[in-house]
Amino acid sequence: MAKKDHYLSIVIPVYNEEESVTPLTEKIEESLKDYRYQLIYIDDFSTDNTRQVIKEMNHPNVHLIELKKNYGQSLALAAGIDYAEGDFIITMDGDLQNDPADIPKMVDIAAKGDWDVVTGVRKNRKDSYLKTIPSKIANFIIRKATKLNLKDQGCALKVFSSETAKELNLYGEMHRFINLLAFLNGARIKEVDVNHHHRQFGHSKYGLGRTFKVLNDLLLIIFQRKHMQKPMYLFGNIGLIFFLLGAIINVYLLVVKLMGNEIGDRPLLILGVLFVIVGIQFITVGVVTDLLMRTYFESQRKRPYRVRNIFSLKSAHGSKNKETINHLS
Repeated sequence: MAKKDHYLSIVIPVYNEEESVTPLTEKIEESLKDYRYQLIYIDDFSTDNTRQVIKEMNHPNVHLIELKKNYGQSLALAAGIDYAEGDFIITMDGDLQNDPADIPKMVDIAAKGDWDVVTGVRKNRKDSYLKTIPSKIANFIIRKATKLNLKDQGCALKVFSSETAKELNLYGEMHRFINLLAFLNGARIKEVDVNHHHRQFGHSKYGLGRTFKVLNDLLLIIFQRKHMQKPMYLFGNIGLIFFLLGAIINVYLLVVKLMGNEIGDRPLLILGVLFVIVGIQFITVGVVTDLLMRTYFESQRKRPYRVRNIFSLKSAHGSKNKETINHLS
């Protein structure tokens, strides 16, 4: 398939990147001159002039989604992916550390190999230890806890088939595990070495403090992977163990009582009753959670963000997409 036959959507969340968006747009234009593409910036309620700089670019391929408040990178990505119309959806950071020159190679690999996701591996990564340490911890845990054996989970530069991207259903801060989410949805993933550059403007928004968030989010994903469909299997089994232990203790004490011994002052009686109560509670939680999951899967999907405005220099094309994303909101 010829390059010009691929329609690409480049989705870039930005927050206070007024100095980066213009050179990034120029680099993308140079790298994708053989492609039809739309460049979607999602402004996550920047406090600088990022929105104004994007609006003044006078570029027909540039679209701007303005969020009503700061929702975080995951929901900003979700807004851009919902809006995207391309055959392939490319995600990348807006700080000039990802290299747009890698996109054609990655798109070509995705198209020829029928890969659902082509994800970058940052060679000679140009980040501080405050960013690389949490990343290495997360990569190690994911490799050990799941069957997804990727070298670099945190590289923002990725190429998705449109169907794969729109099935991600991002929320919270799950952008860190976007490869894992796609993998759990059945995506075929290919790793490709990509360039990585020093941040030129602004400052990094990551640090060691995010390590605990990474661990908590990872635990949540692992729970969802194993028990999302049937949480009763987890809570019910735990409840049954406690209930049976309590029942065994109480039956034993009943036998002791029938033999004429006093059991009212025995701590074991309290433990037996407590185990039975805890077991019933776990089983009840399992039933309720199972009903909630059934409701979740059967109800209509609703996006947890609201869009203030969509700006496109190509007005006719822009208003069409505005109707689409307003419907999604």
